Amino acid sequence: MKKPSQFDAIVVGAGPAGNACAYTMAKAGLKVLQIERGEYPGSKNVQGAILYAKALEEIIPDFRDDAPLERHIIEQRVWVLDDNSFVGTHIRSEEYNKPPYNRYTILRAQFDKWFSAKVREAGALLICETTVSELIMDGEQVVGVQTDRVNGDVYADIVILADGVNSTLARKAGFHGEIPAGNVALAVKEVLFMPEDTIRQRFNIGEESGVVIEMVGRITDGMMGTGFLYTNKESIAIGVGCMLSDFKANPNKTTPYALLEQMKRHPSIAPLIEGGEMKEYTAQLIPEGGFHAIPQIYGNGWMIVGDSGGFVNAVHREGSHLAMTTGRLAAETAIAAKAAGKGFKAFALAGYKRALDASFVMKDLYKYRDMPAVLHKNPQFFTSYPDMLAQAARTMITVDAVDNKTKEREIFANFRQTRKLTGLVGDAYKLWKAIR
Repeated sequence: MKKPSQFDAIVVGAGPAGNACAYTMAKAGLKVLQIERGEYPGSKNVQGAILYAKALEEIIPDFRDDAPLERHIIEQRVWVLDDNSFVGTHIRSEEYNKPPYNRYTILRAQFDKWFSAKVREAGALLICETTVSELIMDGEQVVGVQTDRVNGDVYADIVILADGVNSTLARKAGFHGEIPAGNVALAVKEVLFMPEDTIRQRFNIGEESGVVIEMVGRITDGMMGTGFLYTNKESIAIGVGCMLSDFKANPNKTTPYALLEQMKRHPSIAPLIEGGEMKEYTAQLIPEGGFHAIPQIYGNGWMIVGDSGGFVNAVHREGSHLAMTTGRLAAETAIAAKAAGKGFKAFALAGYKRALDASFVMKDLYKYRDMPAVLHKNPQFFTSYPDMLAQAARTMITVDAVDNKTKEREIFANFRQTRKLTGLVGDAYKLWKAIR
């Protein structure tokens, strides 16, 4: 027999998705309980990260007044690395140096704590150091959660799962199966303390501005993955991630920690982090299966948001604003269902999927729906092509007695020798088809 609801909604998790969801519902007057297994929100997320302003503006328009922001990003670099060099591009604009700023670096431990305080100010009840072990069902309807506390069963009209990648609760309830290792990346990251003046000098930035570097190539040891470097106020966040299935199958048995250490020694990276003192080290799983890996995201009395639903755009390295957007849209769906007074059956929550489909979230994931598979099945994009690109660049810019026409012939001959003409055409077609 279903017990009376103690809350309108329960949100499991206090990351960006869970906080966005809980805040939006509480702000609208719903009675919300938020449950977090960490000591405090952000205690499990000590790493540096990127915050995309637009998604948070939709939830808290004046967040810039007091949010713990590190630097606003004025420059984006993209590097393709071989073993000894990189070929890259970048954009730097004074337009990004004018408020309102578009992107910021943040430290999640500080940011999540701030966001959670806003959730509580809006009227939600937060309980930390509490693990939700099961969903309570009444037939096919989710009616509450079972926690590890004494007399810890809590009932609500709807439960929203924001409990991270490979959501244990959704899997236990049979909403989706185990996430395959080929759909999950394992990323490791360090936050390196560095004097503010040193950071400003090395990256040619001001007191508040910052730089982001995204990297692909030999740094992932032939595995599908990327590296990154973000400038914070007095630290640098640096990390690398590869598909979990690739780590398992890697013939060199390269560990994530060893991969990061190798990346830090790269001649193009080492000078940027020289003298940095490791402040934090963390590893985390990231859902990167993309559009085809997204599970059922709503049902009778439940919705899934953020990483729990696989909402990460791996191509553009975007996750936090997808998380916050899915959390907000789920909250708005719950608010509408409450106002309609027709309960929280699946049909009443179908608006969540419609709202997602109409948003940039699903449009972008759909656009790149085939890219994860293409990259995963074609390791030459992380090995041969970085080598060819670097060699071509070195050949063209080296001033010697060889004429440029001959150099061009050498470059094309190297391309054909490495991948053959059919391989080059085939690879180009694969990429075109994946991003069309």
